[in-house]
Amino acid sequence: MKTIILERPGRFTASETPAPTRPQPGNALVKVRSVGICGTDLHAYRGRQPFFTYPRILGHELGVEIVEAEENARGIGVGDRAAVEPYLDCGECAACRMGKPNCCERLCVMGVHVDGGMRELIEVPIRKLHRSDALSCDQLALVETLCIGRHAAARGRPAEGEWTLVVGAGPIGLSVMTAAKLEGARLIAADLNADRLRFCREALGVEHTICSAEEDLPQRLLEITGGALPSLVMDATGSPASMEASFAYASSGGRLVLVGLAQARVSFDDSEFHRKELTLMSSRNAAPSDFAAVIQQMERGLIDAGAWINRRASADEMIEAFEDWTDPSSGAVKAVVSF
Repeated sequence: MKTIILERPGRFTASETPAPTRPQPGNALVKVRSVGICGTDLHAYRGRQPFFTYPRILGHELGVEIVEAEENARGIGVGDRAAVEPYLDCGECAACRMGKPNCCERLCVMGVHVDGGMRELIEVPIRKLHRSDALSCDQLALVETLCIGRHAAARGRPAEGEWTLVVGAGPIGLSVMTAAKLEGARLIAADLNADRLRFCREALGVEHTICSAEEDLPQRLLEITGGALPSLVMDATGSPASMEASFAYASSGGRLVLVGLAQARVSFDDSEFHRKELTLMSSRNAAPSDFAAVIQQMERGLIDAGAWINRRASADEMIEAFEDWTDPSSGAVKAVVSF
């Protein structure tokens, strides 16, 4: 079967690999239809992804069609379309017992710690499949990204009308904004890239945006809010410098959620941290309940992320196109690869 392998940073190869046969008990065999490209894939291509080894088959944002599955309590059967929850948890560690499989102590993420979905067929645990009769495979490939935003928003718990700053307007930042907006937050988006901020305004309806390459971010925050810093800040950049700066953007008594992952140490001024009595949180991956909720919201028309997909390629075209997608100036919001 056709398989795309990231042999080393900057080098993909197209290979023919053996197709899986009958799936193991509890698993399903699925045909990969759509693969979303995310920051993790871009970082892996550049050689900057934590917890990563080469060679690796990328692909964890997947829209799939079921080819073979044993009878199961979830009613998933041949021909169904599904999103894949790519977080393979052990089910036994302390985090799993607490109901937090997204931060399992032995977590393996498809396309990161183990091979992912950039191939025609894969075997997936049935419990990691989230079916939808209404959504296309392209839409289902966006579900995982949207779930990360929903999980981050659940950590921050934006209130109706609460001033909420989202730093970083890449796909993860967009997913955080989408989730926070559904909770009724008053959104402010900040980014270095004016084109990304234009997309936030036009596609998501974000009223207030700040281009931090051109404007004084703290001063603009005070102007927008009428003199008070936002009480919730969520940083989706994965940049240590941005994450450290975000401590200064939250109001006294506020909350800061670090969504992006950096392969570095992040430090802050402890006296200011204590003076403000900030609540600092991280957000990792998403929970199974996030997948069910996001799919339901998409099916009800509450989330329309179709405009995010502005780059497409077949598996044959992807290798040549990928380098361009890594360039922030290319204008790529979300790329989807079809198998």
